[in-house]
Amino acid sequence: MKHSGSILIVDDNPDILIAARLLLKQHYQRVKTTDNPFDIAGMINEQRNSDQPIDVILLDMNFSQDSISGKEGFYWLKKIIEQDANIVVLLMTAYSDIQLAVDAIKAGASDFIAKPWQNEQLLGAVAAAFSHAKDKQQVGKLTRQKHGLNQALNTPSFEFLGQSTAMQQVFNTIEKAAKTDANILVTGESGTGKELTAHAIHQASMRSEHTFLSLDMGAVAQNLFESELFGHKKGAFTDAKADRIGKFELAQGGSLFLDELGNLPLEHQAKLLAALQNRQVTPIGGSKTIDIDIRLICATNDNLEQAVAEGRFRQDLLYRINTVEIRLPALRERSDDIPLLADYYLNHFAQKYKRNLTITTHDMASLCHYSWPGNVRELAHAIERAVILSEGENLDVSSVVGNTISNANSTNNLIENNNAYDTFDLEVLEQRTVRAALTHHQGNVSHAAKALGLTRGAMYRRLEKYGL
Repeated sequence: MKHSGSILIVDDNPDILIAARLLLKQHYQRVKTTDNPFDIAGMINEQRNSDQPIDVILLDMNFSQDSISGKEGFYWLKKIIEQDANIVVLLMTAYSDIQLAVDAIKAGASDFIAKPWQNEQLLGAVAAAFSHAKDKQQVGKLTRQKHGLNQALNTPSFEFLGQSTAMQQVFNTIEKAAKTDANILVTGESGTGKELTAHAIHQASMRSEHTFLSLDMGAVAQNLFESELFGHKKGAFTDAKADRIGKFELAQGGSLFLDELGNLPLEHQAKLLAALQNRQVTPIGGSKTIDIDIRLICATNDNLEQAVAEGRFRQDLLYRINTVEIRLPALRERSDDIPLLADYYLNHFAQKYKRNLTITTHDMASLCHYSWPGNVRELAHAIERAVILSEGENLDVSSVVGNTISNANSTNNLIENNNAYDTFDLEVLEQRTVRAALTHHQGNVSHAAKALGLTRGAMYRRLEKYGL
Protein backbone atom coordinates (compact mmCIF):
# COMPACT_ATOMS: atom_id res chain seq x y z
CA MET A 1 0.00 0.00 0.00
CA LYS A 2 1.42 3.36 -1.02
CA HIS A 3 2.23 6.06 1.53
CA SER A 4 -0.15 9.02 1.26
CA GLY A 5 2.56 11.69 1.54
CA SER A 6 3.84 14.17 -1.06
CA ILE A 7 7.43 14.38 -2.36
CA LEU A 8 9.04 17.03 -4.54
CA ILE A 9 12.26 16.20 -6.43
CA VAL A 10 14.37 19.17 -7.61
CA ASP A 11 17.31 18.46 -9.94
CA ASP A 12 18.54 19.93 -13.24
CA ASN A 13 19.42 16.47 -14.58
CA PRO A 14 16.36 14.94 -16.33
CA ASP A 15 17.75 11.41 -15.94
CA ILE A 16 17.94 11.87 -12.17
CA LEU A 17 14.35 13.16 -12.07
CA ILE A 18 13.05 10.18 -14.06
CA ALA A 19 15.00 7.60 -12.05
CA ALA A 20 13.99 9.03 -8.67
CA ARG A 21 10.35 9.47 -9.69
CA LEU A 22 10.03 5.91 -11.03
CA LEU A 23 11.51 4.50 -7.82
CA LEU A 24 9.55 6.62 -5.35
CA LYS A 25 6.25 6.44 -7.27
CA GLN A 26 6.11 2.74 -6.38
CA HIS A 27 5.91 3.65 -2.68
CA TYR A 28 4.36 7.13 -2.45
CA GLN A 29 1.10 8.46 -3.91
CA ARG A 30 2.27 11.94 -4.89
CA VAL A 31 5.70 12.51 -6.44
CA LYS A 32 6.32 15.87 -8.15
CA THR A 33 9.44 16.90 -10.08
CA THR A 34 11.02 20.10 -11.42
CA ASP A 35 14.36 20.97 -13.00
CA ASN A 36 14.13 24.63 -11.92
CA PRO A 37 14.61 25.55 -8.24
CA PHE A 38 12.72 28.82 -8.84
CA ASP A 39 9.57 26.68 -9.13
CA ILE A 40 9.87 25.46 -5.53
CA ALA A 41 7.96 28.27 -3.77
CA GLY A 42 5.04 28.12 -6.18
CA MET A 43 4.77 24.33 -5.98
CA ILE A 44 4.79 24.45 -2.17
CA ASN A 45 1.93 26.97 -2.19
CA GLU A 46 0.01 25.07 -4.86
CA GLN A 47 0.16 21.79 -2.93
CA ARG A 48 -0.77 23.50 0.36
CA ASN A 49 -3.79 25.17 -1.22
CA SER A 50 -4.94 21.81 -2.59
CA ASP A 51 -4.76 20.45 0.98
CA GLN A 52 -1.96 18.06 -0.07
CA PRO A 53 1.10 19.83 1.35
CA ILE A 54 4.59 18.72 0.38
CA ASP A 55 6.16 16.68 3.17
CA VAL A 56 9.63 15.91 1.79
CA ILE A 57 11.86 17.61 -0.81
CA LEU A 58 14.82 15.91 -2.49
CA LEU A 59 17.02 18.86 -3.44
CA ASP A 60 20.10 18.86 -5.67
CA MET A 61 22.95 21.00 -4.31
CA ASN A 62 24.40 22.19 -7.60
CA PHE A 63 22.64 23.93 -10.48
CA SER A 64 23.94 26.63 -12.82
CA GLN A 65 26.38 28.77 -10.81
CA ASP A 66 29.05 26.14 -10.25
CA SER A 67 29.36 22.37 -10.21
CA ILE A 68 30.79 21.30 -6.86
CA SER A 69 30.51 23.88 -4.03
CA GLY A 70 26.87 23.24 -3.12
CA LYS A 71 26.21 26.93 -2.46
CA GLU A 72 22.99 26.88 -4.47
CA GLY A 73 21.70 23.91 -2.53
CA PHE A 74 22.28 25.70 0.77
CA TYR A 75 20.57 28.82 -0.63
CA TRP A 76 17.42 26.93 -1.66
CA LEU A 77 17.44 24.92 1.57
CA LYS A 78 17.27 28.18 3.52
CA LYS A 79 14.43 29.46 1.31
CA ILE A 80 12.40 26.27 1.82
CA ILE A 81 12.80 26.39 5.62
CA GLU A 82 11.78 30.05 5.66
CA GLN A 83 8.65 29.27 3.64
CA ASP A 84 7.58 26.15 5.53
CA ALA A 85 9.61 24.83 8.45
CA ASN A 86 7.57 21.62 8.52
CA ILE A 87 8.99 20.39 5.18
CA VAL A 88 11.88 17.94 5.54
CA VAL A 89 14.71 18.40 3.00
CA LEU A 90 17.14 15.76 1.75
CA LEU A 91 20.16 17.21 -0.09
CA MET A 92 21.69 15.35 -3.06
CA THR A 93 25.03 15.81 -4.82
CA ALA A 94 27.49 13.85 -6.90
CA TYR A 95 30.41 15.68 -5.25
CA SER A 96 30.12 14.67 -1.63
CA ASP A 97 32.52 14.79 1.25
CA ILE A 98 32.19 14.54 5.03
CA GLN A 99 32.41 18.27 5.73
CA LEU A 100 29.73 19.03 3.14
CA ALA A 101 27.41 16.49 4.76
CA VAL A 102 28.04 17.99 8.21
CA ASP A 103 27.36 21.51 6.91
CA ALA A 104 24.13 20.31 5.25
CA ILE A 105 22.80 18.87 8.51
CA LYS A 106 23.77 22.03 10.40
CA ALA A 107 21.92 24.12 7.81
CA GLY A 108 18.69 22.21 8.46
CA ALA A 109 18.74 19.27 6.06
CA SER A 110 17.43 15.97 7.37
CA ASP A 111 20.01 13.86 5.50
CA PHE A 112 22.65 13.98 2.81
CA ILE A 113 22.53 11.57 -0.16
CA ALA A 114 25.38 10.94 -2.58
CA LYS A 115 24.65 10.35 -6.27
CA PRO A 116 24.46 7.77 -7.69
CA TRP A 117 22.50 6.22 -4.82
CA GLN A 118 21.60 2.70 -3.86
CA ASN A 119 17.83 2.29 -4.15
CA GLU A 120 17.53 0.80 -0.65
CA GLN A 121 19.56 3.69 0.74
CA LEU A 122 17.35 6.31 -0.91
CA LEU A 123 14.11 4.58 0.16
CA GLY A 124 15.39 4.32 3.73
CA ALA A 125 16.35 8.02 3.82
CA VAL A 126 12.98 9.08 2.40
CA ALA A 127 11.06 6.89 4.87
CA ALA A 128 13.01 8.44 7.76
CA ALA A 129 12.31 11.89 6.33
CA PHE A 130 8.56 11.21 6.26
CA SER A 131 8.66 10.07 9.88
CA HIS A 132 10.51 13.26 10.78
CA ALA A 133 7.98 15.36 8.83
CA LYS A 134 5.08 13.77 10.70
CA ASP A 135 6.74 14.56 14.03
CA LYS A 136 7.36 18.20 13.02
CA GLN A 137 3.76 18.64 11.88
CA GLN A 138 2.44 17.22 15.15
CA VAL A 139 4.70 19.47 17.21
CA GLY A 140 3.60 22.48 15.15
CA LYS A 141 -0.07 21.64 15.65
CA LEU A 142 0.39 21.17 19.39
CA THR A 143 2.27 24.46 19.63
CA ARG A 144 -0.52 26.34 17.85
CA GLN A 145 -3.11 24.54 19.94
CA LYS A 146 -1.32 25.42 23.17
CA HIS A 147 -1.04 29.05 22.09
CA GLY A 148 -4.74 29.19 21.31
CA LEU A 149 -5.66 27.52 24.58
CA ASN A 150 -3.48 29.84 26.64
CA GLN A 151 -5.17 32.85 25.08
CA ALA A 152 -8.64 31.41 25.58
CA LEU A 153 -8.08 30.31 29.17
CA ASN A 154 -6.25 33.44 30.34
CA THR A 155 -9.36 34.99 31.86
CA PRO A 156 -10.28 35.60 35.51
CA SER A 157 -12.88 33.27 37.01
CA PHE A 158 -15.14 33.45 40.03
CA GLU A 159 -16.98 30.80 41.96
CA PHE A 160 -20.56 30.00 41.00
CA LEU A 161 -22.43 30.71 44.23
CA GLY A 162 -26.01 30.72 45.50
CA GLN A 163 -28.07 29.38 48.36
CA SER A 164 -31.51 30.67 47.40
CA THR A 165 -34.26 28.33 46.26
CA ALA A 166 -34.00 29.65 42.72
CA MET A 167 -30.28 28.88 42.53
CA GLN A 168 -30.69 25.45 44.10
CA GLN A 169 -33.01 24.61 41.22
CA VAL A 170 -30.34 25.77 38.79
CA PHE A 171 -27.69 23.65 40.50
CA ASN A 172 -30.01 20.63 40.44
CA THR A 173 -30.59 21.00 36.70
CA ILE A 174 -26.86 21.38 36.07
CA GLU A 175 -26.12 18.20 38.03
CA LYS A 176 -28.60 16.20 35.96
CA ALA A 177 -27.76 17.65 32.54
CA ALA A 178 -23.97 17.70 32.94
CA LYS A 179 -23.79 13.90 33.16
CA THR A 180 -25.02 13.67 29.58
CA ASP A 181 -23.66 15.08 26.32
CA ALA A 182 -26.88 16.99 25.64
CA ASN A 183 -26.54 20.49 24.18
CA ILE A 184 -27.50 23.11 26.76
CA LEU A 185 -28.91 26.60 26.33
CA VAL A 186 -28.38 29.03 29.23
CA THR A 187 -30.73 32.01 29.28
CA GLY A 188 -31.04 35.02 31.53
CA GLU A 189 -30.41 38.72 31.76
CA SER A 190 -26.98 40.20 31.16
CA GLY A 191 -24.71 39.77 34.18
CA THR A 192 -26.51 36.78 35.74
CA GLY A 193 -23.54 34.43 35.37
CA LYS A 194 -24.09 32.50 32.15
CA GLU A 195 -20.39 31.81 31.57
CA LEU A 196 -19.97 30.63 35.17
CA THR A 197 -22.90 28.29 34.55
CA ALA A 198 -21.16 26.91 31.46
CA HIS A 199 -17.97 26.34 33.47
CA ALA A 200 -20.00 24.55 36.16
CA ILE A 201 -21.60 22.28 33.54
CA HIS A 202 -18.20 21.42 32.10
CA GLN A 203 -16.65 20.71 35.50
CA ALA A 204 -19.52 18.37 36.41
CA SER A 205 -19.37 16.53 33.09
CA MET A 206 -17.40 13.53 31.88
CA ARG A 207 -15.37 15.98 29.78
CA SER A 208 -14.00 17.90 32.75
CA GLU A 209 -10.43 16.69 32.12
CA HIS A 210 -10.51 18.19 28.65
CA THR A 211 -10.65 21.72 27.26
CA PHE A 212 -13.29 24.35 28.02
CA LEU A 213 -13.36 27.16 25.46
CA SER A 214 -15.66 30.17 25.28
CA LEU A 215 -16.41 32.58 22.44
CA ASP A 216 -18.52 35.73 22.59
CA MET A 217 -20.45 35.69 19.33
CA GLY A 218 -21.34 39.35 19.76
CA ALA A 219 -17.64 40.26 19.62
CA VAL A 220 -16.81 38.25 16.47
CA ALA A 221 -16.66 40.22 13.23
CA GLN A 222 -18.97 38.70 10.62
CA ASN A 223 -16.12 38.10 8.16
CA LEU A 224 -14.16 36.18 10.82
CA PHE A 225 -16.96 33.89 11.99
CA GLU A 226 -15.88 30.82 10.01
CA SER A 227 -12.22 31.38 10.81
CA GLU A 228 -12.94 31.61 14.55
CA LEU A 229 -15.08 28.48 14.68
CA PHE A 230 -13.73 26.30 11.87
CA GLY A 231 -10.17 27.60 11.35
CA HIS A 232 -8.40 28.46 8.11
CA LYS A 233 -5.42 27.45 5.99
CA LYS A 234 -2.49 29.71 5.28
CA GLY A 235 -3.24 31.89 2.24
CA ALA A 236 -7.00 31.25 2.37
CA PHE A 237 -7.56 35.02 2.42
CA THR A 238 -5.47 38.18 2.52
CA ASP A 239 -4.56 38.18 6.21
CA ALA A 240 -4.24 34.40 6.58
CA LYS A 241 -0.48 34.38 7.08
CA ALA A 242 -0.47 31.01 8.90
CA ASP A 243 -2.76 28.06 9.51
CA ARG A 244 -5.30 28.70 12.27
CA ILE A 245 -7.06 26.07 14.35
CA GLY A 246 -10.74 26.86 14.91
CA LYS A 247 -12.53 26.73 18.25
CA PHE A 248 -14.31 23.48 17.34
CA GLU A 249 -10.99 21.71 16.83
CA LEU A 250 -9.32 23.38 19.82
CA ALA A 251 -12.16 22.18 22.07
CA GLN A 252 -11.91 18.59 20.79
CA GLY A 253 -13.04 16.21 23.52
CA GLY A 254 -14.13 19.08 25.74
CA SER A 255 -16.80 21.78 25.89
CA LEU A 256 -17.39 24.81 23.65
CA PHE A 257 -19.35 27.74 25.08
CA LEU A 258 -20.92 30.18 22.59
CA ASP A 259 -22.12 33.31 24.38
CA GLU A 260 -24.52 35.93 22.97
CA LEU A 261 -25.73 33.43 20.36
CA GLY A 262 -28.78 35.55 19.56
CA ASN A 263 -26.47 38.00 17.74
CA LEU A 264 -25.54 35.44 15.08
CA PRO A 265 -26.68 36.44 11.56
CA LEU A 266 -28.91 33.95 9.73
CA GLU A 267 -26.23 32.98 7.19
CA HIS A 268 -23.85 32.02 9.99
CA GLN A 269 -26.63 30.20 11.82
CA ALA A 270 -26.94 27.87 8.81
CA LYS A 271 -23.21 27.11 8.86
CA LEU A 272 -23.25 26.45 12.61
CA LEU A 273 -26.25 24.15 12.22
CA ALA A 274 -24.52 22.18 9.46
CA ALA A 275 -21.43 21.68 11.63
CA LEU A 276 -23.54 20.47 14.56
CA GLN A 277 -25.62 18.12 12.41
CA ASN A 278 -22.66 16.60 10.57
CA ARG A 279 -20.28 16.71 13.54
CA GLN A 280 -17.67 17.92 11.07
CA VAL A 281 -16.00 21.20 10.10
CA THR A 282 -13.89 22.26 7.14
CA PRO A 283 -11.28 25.02 7.61
CA ILE A 284 -11.48 27.94 5.17
CA GLY A 285 -9.22 27.17 2.22
CA GLY A 286 -9.09 23.47 3.08
CA SER A 287 -10.76 20.49 1.46
CA LYS A 288 -10.50 17.90 4.21
CA THR A 289 -13.24 17.69 6.81
CA ILE A 290 -12.37 17.38 10.50
CA ASP A 291 -14.53 15.25 12.78
CA ILE A 292 -15.53 17.12 15.94
CA ASP A 293 -16.34 15.78 19.36
CA ILE A 294 -17.47 18.61 21.62
CA ARG A 295 -20.14 19.40 24.19
CA LEU A 296 -21.95 22.56 23.04
CA ILE A 297 -23.20 25.08 25.59
CA CYS A 298 -24.87 28.25 24.30
CA ALA A 299 -26.10 31.35 26.10
CA THR A 300 -28.21 34.37 25.28
CA ASN A 301 -30.10 37.20 26.96
CA ASP A 302 -32.38 37.36 23.92
CA ASN A 303 -35.78 35.66 23.67
CA LEU A 304 -34.94 33.13 20.96
CA GLU A 305 -38.51 31.91 20.58
CA GLN A 306 -39.55 35.47 19.81
CA ALA A 307 -36.55 35.77 17.49
CA VAL A 308 -37.76 32.66 15.64
CA ALA A 309 -41.24 34.17 15.30
CA GLU A 310 -39.68 37.37 13.93
CA GLY A 311 -37.49 35.46 11.47
CA ARG A 312 -34.23 36.46 13.19
CA PHE A 313 -33.29 32.97 14.39
CA ARG A 314 -33.58 29.54 12.80
CA GLN A 315 -36.06 27.25 14.50
CA ASP A 316 -34.08 24.11 13.57
CA LEU A 317 -30.96 25.59 15.19
CA LEU A 318 -32.93 26.43 18.33
CA TYR A 319 -34.07 22.81 18.55
CA ARG A 320 -30.49 21.66 18.10
CA ILE A 321 -28.94 23.81 20.84
CA ASN A 322 -31.54 23.63 23.63
CA THR A 323 -31.98 19.97 24.43
CA VAL A 324 -31.85 21.28 27.99
CA GLU A 325 -32.53 24.93 28.87
CA ILE A 326 -31.27 26.50 32.09
CA ARG A 327 -32.76 29.88 33.01
CA LEU A 328 -30.71 31.99 35.40
CA PRO A 329 -32.73 34.20 37.77
CA ALA A 330 -31.97 37.91 37.96
CA LEU A 331 -30.29 39.01 41.19
CA ARG A 332 -33.47 40.81 42.29
CA GLU A 333 -35.19 37.40 42.14
CA ARG A 334 -32.59 35.88 44.47
CA SER A 335 -31.92 38.73 46.90
CA ASP A 336 -31.23 36.16 49.65
CA ASP A 337 -27.93 35.52 47.87
CA ILE A 338 -26.71 39.12 48.01
CA PRO A 339 -24.93 38.84 51.43
CA LEU A 340 -23.21 35.63 50.29
CA LEU A 341 -22.08 37.18 47.02
CA ALA A 342 -21.07 40.49 48.62
CA ASP A 343 -18.86 38.73 51.17
CA TYR A 344 -17.30 36.58 48.46
CA TYR A 345 -16.42 39.53 46.20
CA LEU A 346 -15.20 41.54 49.17
CA ASN A 347 -12.76 38.77 50.12
CA HIS A 348 -11.67 38.35 46.51
CA PHE A 349 -10.97 42.02 45.80
CA ALA A 350 -9.61 42.77 49.28
CA GLN A 351 -7.01 40.09 48.64
CA LYS A 352 -6.34 41.40 45.13
CA TYR A 353 -5.78 44.97 46.33
CA LYS A 354 -4.21 43.96 49.66
CA ARG A 355 -6.93 45.51 51.85
CA ASN A 356 -8.52 44.34 55.10
CA LEU A 357 -12.17 45.43 55.03
CA THR A 358 -15.56 44.39 56.39
CA ILE A 359 -19.13 45.33 55.42
CA THR A 360 -21.27 46.97 58.09
CA THR A 361 -24.84 45.82 58.72
CA HIS A 362 -26.15 49.13 57.38
CA ASP A 363 -24.17 48.88 54.14
CA MET A 364 -25.18 45.24 53.66
CA ALA A 365 -28.82 46.36 54.00
CA SER A 366 -28.21 48.98 51.31
CA LEU A 367 -26.85 46.31 49.01
CA CYS A 368 -29.84 44.04 49.67
CA HIS A 369 -32.44 46.74 49.03
CA TYR A 370 -31.03 47.77 45.66
CA SER A 371 -32.58 46.10 42.58
CA TRP A 372 -29.25 45.50 40.76
CA PRO A 373 -30.34 45.84 37.10
CA GLY A 374 -26.85 44.74 36.10
CA ASN A 375 -27.21 41.64 38.28
CA VAL A 376 -24.19 39.82 39.74
CA ARG A 377 -21.76 41.53 37.36
CA GLU A 378 -22.87 44.94 38.63
CA LEU A 379 -22.57 43.79 42.24
CA ALA A 380 -19.03 42.54 41.64
CA HIS A 381 -17.99 45.81 39.99
CA ALA A 382 -19.58 47.85 42.80
CA ILE A 383 -17.71 45.88 45.46
CA GLU A 384 -14.43 46.22 43.55
CA ARG A 385 -14.82 49.99 43.24
CA ALA A 386 -15.74 50.26 46.92
CA VAL A 387 -12.65 48.26 47.92
CA ILE A 388 -10.47 50.64 45.93
CA LEU A 389 -12.12 53.84 47.22
CA SER A 390 -12.78 52.92 50.85
CA GLU A 391 -10.72 54.34 53.71
CA GLY A 392 -10.41 52.75 57.12
CA GLU A 393 -11.52 49.24 58.06
CA ASN A 394 -15.13 49.29 56.83
CA LEU A 395 -16.18 48.98 53.21
CA ASP A 396 -17.86 52.25 52.22
CA VAL A 397 -20.49 51.36 49.63
CA SER A 398 -22.38 54.65 49.85
CA SER A 399 -20.17 56.42 47.30
CA VAL A 400 -20.77 53.62 44.81
CA VAL A 401 -24.15 52.07 45.50
CA GLY A 402 -25.66 55.35 46.70
CA ASN A 403 -24.90 57.07 43.39
CA THR A 404 -26.06 54.01 41.49
CA ILE A 405 -29.39 53.98 43.33
CA SER A 406 -29.77 57.72 42.78
CA ASN A 407 -29.09 57.32 39.07
CA ALA A 408 -31.53 54.43 38.83
CA ASN A 409 -34.25 56.43 40.59
CA SER A 410 -33.64 59.40 38.30
CA THR A 411 -33.90 57.12 35.29
CA ASN A 412 -37.14 55.64 36.61
CA ASN A 413 -38.53 59.16 37.11
CA LEU A 414 -37.64 60.04 33.53
CA ILE A 415 -39.43 56.94 32.34
CA GLU A 416 -42.53 57.71 34.36
CA ASN A 417 -42.54 61.34 33.24
CA ASN A 418 -42.48 60.09 29.65
CA ASN A 419 -45.62 58.03 30.30
CA ALA A 420 -43.70 54.81 29.67
CA TYR A 421 -46.40 52.69 31.18
CA ASP A 422 -49.16 53.65 28.77
CA THR A 423 -48.27 50.33 27.12
CA PHE A 424 -47.05 46.94 28.23
CA ASP A 425 -45.25 46.19 24.95
CA LEU A 426 -41.80 45.08 26.14
CA GLU A 427 -40.04 46.34 23.02
CA VAL A 428 -41.59 49.80 23.41
CA LEU A 429 -40.68 49.86 27.11
CA GLU A 430 -37.12 48.83 26.35
CA GLN A 431 -36.76 51.53 23.70
CA ARG A 432 -38.02 54.20 26.10
CA THR A 433 -35.81 52.93 28.92
CA VAL A 434 -32.71 53.03 26.72
CA ARG A 435 -33.60 56.54 25.53
CA ALA A 436 -34.20 57.69 29.13
CA ALA A 437 -30.85 56.30 30.27
CA LEU A 438 -29.07 58.06 27.42
CA THR A 439 -30.83 61.33 28.24
CA HIS A 440 -29.92 61.09 31.92
CA HIS A 441 -26.26 60.35 31.17
CA GLN A 442 -26.10 63.08 28.52
CA GLY A 443 -25.43 60.68 25.66
CA ASN A 444 -22.59 58.81 27.37
CA VAL A 445 -23.12 55.27 26.06
CA SER A 446 -20.78 53.60 28.58
CA HIS A 447 -22.51 55.17 31.58
CA ALA A 448 -25.98 54.47 30.19
CA ALA A 449 -25.06 50.84 29.50
CA LYS A 450 -23.73 50.43 33.04
CA ALA A 451 -26.91 51.93 34.54
CA LEU A 452 -29.01 49.49 32.48
CA GLY A 453 -26.82 46.52 33.37
CA LEU A 454 -25.76 45.99 29.76
CA THR A 455 -22.41 45.43 28.11
CA ARG A 456 -21.27 48.09 25.64
CA GLY A 457 -21.83 45.64 22.81
CA ALA A 458 -25.39 44.90 23.95
CA MET A 459 -26.04 48.63 24.33
CA TYR A 460 -24.82 49.44 20.83
CA ARG A 461 -27.01 46.67 19.39
CA ARG A 462 -30.05 48.26 21.02
CA LEU A 463 -29.06 51.73 19.78
CA GLU A 464 -28.86 50.36 16.26
CA LYS A 465 -32.10 48.42 16.68
CA TYR A 466 -34.07 51.46 17.79
CA GLY A 467 -32.27 54.00 15.62
CA LEU A 468 -31.05 56.01 18.65
